[in-house]
Amino acid sequence: QVQLVESGGGLVQPGGSLRLSCAASGFTFSSNWMYWVRQAPGKGVEWVSSINSFGDITFYGDLVKGRFNVSRDNAKNTLYLQMNNLKTEDTALYYCARDRRGERRGQGTQVIVSS
Repeated sequence: QVQLVESGGGLVQPGGSLRLSCAASGFTFSSNWMYWVRQAPGKGVEWVSSINSFGDITFYGDLVKGRFNVSRDNAKNTLYLQMNNLKTEDTALYYCARDRRGERRGQGTQVIVSS
């Protein structure tokens, strides 16, 4: 069955960095666009980033552009999200997903940005 398992979240101070990972299995990872989405407390799911199957085309939401970097290793079936210069408003559950709306997503990893 399809599995998406995120890891790498945690508590970080404003201005800090985190690297999230997503281990994928049960489908042909290397043939699929992949996405990161997030959900802050009390809010809906927000699209964060997209990456094409080869990893050479990426898109970012306006709120994270210039601070986040998405990448993938198709040999390891793993998706990454490097998050730099984190802000308190980045606090959320972060999910990797197979669609931009996040309807097919993993269980998430918590990111808390706080001093």
